[in-house]
Amino acid sequence: MIRGLVYGLPVIILLGLVAAFSWGLNRDPEILNSVLINQPAPDFDLPAVGEGLPGLNLAALKGKPVLVNFFASWCAPCRLEAPVLDAIARDGKVKLYGIVYKDKPAAVARFLGDFGNPFSGLGLDSEGRTGIDFGVYKIPETYLIDASGRIRFRSEGVVTPQMYEREIKPRLAALAAGQ
Repeated sequence: MIRGLVYGLPVIILLGLVAAFSWGLNRDPEILNSVLINQPAPDFDLPAVGEGLPGLNLAALKGKPVLVNFFASWCAPCRLEAPVLDAIARDGKVKLYGIVYKDKPAAVARFLGDFGNPFSGLGLDSEGRTGIDFGVYKIPETYLIDASGRIRFRSEGVVTPQMYEREIKPRLAALAAGQ
């Protein structure tokens, strides 16, 4: 009896590990679970990126669903994402706000000059404090925030057209329908 258990236990552990790894391989790596999903977005009040522009705070995001994108000029994936964000802004189904993560205003101005500015508002998170509060660990990251200021979706990495169609638009429709 004990001998069978000694030989069988490693097999059971191995099968458990195989099952756990298989489950992990079937998950979409673009979608991260977050403890903030369905929780109020962290309060923030960020300065403007450039002179003569308003800053960005949580109160400005309330009233309708919005997308908040953390990005930086030094972020190569952010450059890949820029045309998609521009298309989302032109689509007009949701307003897009940007939080500049650990960057310099002059570099951001060059970035926006090169790729366009799809954002309805921008805030400068030069120290990364707001990013920490949101749980950002790798940019770009994008959050869907509902009209009451609750985070409904988080995407780590580049927002692709497919992700926008598959993940974000249905959630926007559900929010519009009051779900």
